Amino acid sequence: MRDEPRNTAYDLLRAVDERDAYANLLMPALLRERRLTGRDAGLATELAYGTLRGLGTYDEVIAACSDRAPEEVDPPLLDALRLGVHQLLGTRVPPHAAVGTTVDLVRLRVGVGASKYANAVLRRVATRSREQWLEIVAPDPEADPVGHLAVAHSHPRWIVTALRDAVGGGFDETAALLAADNERPRVTLVARPGRASVEELLLAGARPAAYSPYAAHLPEGDPGSVPAVAEARAAVQDEASQLVALALTRVPVPGRDTRWLDLCAGPGGKAGLLDAIATHGDPAALDAGAGTAAGAGEPAATAAGAGGDGPEGPVGFGGGARLLAAELQYHRARLVRQATREAVVITADGTVPAWRAGAFDRVMVDAPCTGLGALRRRPEARWRRDPRSLPELGRLQRALLDSALEAVRSGGVVAYVTCSPHLAETSTVVGDLLRRRDDVEVLDARAYLPGIEGLGEGPYVQFWPHRHGTDAMFLALLRRR
Repeated sequence: MRDEPRNTAYDLLRAVDERDAYANLLMPALLRERRLTGRDAGLATELAYGTLRGLGTYDEVIAACSDRAPEEVDPPLLDALRLGVHQLLGTRVPPHAAVGTTVDLVRLRVGVGASKYANAVLRRVATRSREQWLEIVAPDPEADPVGHLAVAHSHPRWIVTALRDAVGGGFDETAALLAADNERPRVTLVARPGRASVEELLLAGARPAAYSPYAAHLPEGDPGSVPAVAEARAAVQDEASQLVALALTRVPVPGRDTRWLDLCAGPGGKAGLLDAIATHGDPAALDAGAGTAAGAGEPAATAAGAGGDGPEGPVGFGGGARLLAAELQYHRARLVRQATREAVVITADGTVPAWRAGAFDRVMVDAPCTGLGALRRRPEARWRRDPRSLPELGRLQRALLDSALEAVRSGGVVAYVTCSPHLAETSTVVGDLLRRRDDVEVLDARAYLPGIEGLGEGPYVQFWPHRHGTDAMFLALLRRR
């Protein structure tokens, strides 16, 4: 009989290898197609995602237990071996079951001869624990601390180096961040204001979140089974992603505040929240007494002094704005249309404006990046990313930020956001712009996210998986003078 959870996990691994599939998009489709639910769905997901996260470590162990280097093993057999090693070293599956089920899988999907080879390799792997194997295959932590962390936490060396620099150079915190990257992330929902409430999500089985007033965590089950999610009144969205969008809406702007722009809107997470707030306002901030934004019922002078920390502090927006959501790729623009209701969605290149200069009061730039901040959710991304892409991404990020500042009016505000903590994509990009332009001032973004610790020394905000349990999201807030 077919072991459907393991076959499903194996099929996902093969799809990632053969056609560069995205695990987080393909896995839900496979589970629905094969009608896997409950424990079987959980097992398939854990086996697939856990194997992809641990791939670097597992390949080192396979190399130590085989007469062939991993790159010399046929890919279908190698993926099955990785699946077996994950069960032996990364789960509570009994060793005999991990070996037996993997050998059966290889016999069924690869061949009888390959199953004998798999049996020999996995029996050697089963002789030691993960910690014991790391003592053998990982470089010495004193002589090569980066190499040790790379193998011990299954990240490419260049990513370990980049994350070490981003956290300030400390190897202990780097290790904590890498470990958090390998943890299964919580499913976080957002209740879009005016369309759903957190209370509705809690009644559907979710639990309160720590930071965003519109967030709740779903401990188990399919998010699509939550009525508000099925009806697009709520959605799956990381808490940090919600907060950087909220911060943009809570900066006071003088005068008119009716035209907002999301410059890189696909696939629509931030656009969905911005669209709801633009239309219905920010009731959480208003209920907390944070004031009313200029252009939404209060004069700018009153709004600018309302609530929070710092010279301005957060302001609650009262509604009455309209969002223009621009996305370069048509299929992603379609996703933005599904996530929004009142927004105008267009397919356009954000670096070649389809609007006049100074047309907008607030602009979101969620720039394309390496995605190193979301490695928990996209476990295969760490093996696909290449540092050689950084220069090209950097040019695009700078072009988009320049375009955003041309699109915003005097006194308006721009949020520059990346789902990456890599310094070359965050503070370096903003610092370069500030050196080139004297018509821009940087705001202390922490003032618009009061009550959240560990965001950094300012003026930028950096969320972290190991500190906040969120993606590693970066935020800079800039005002056009």
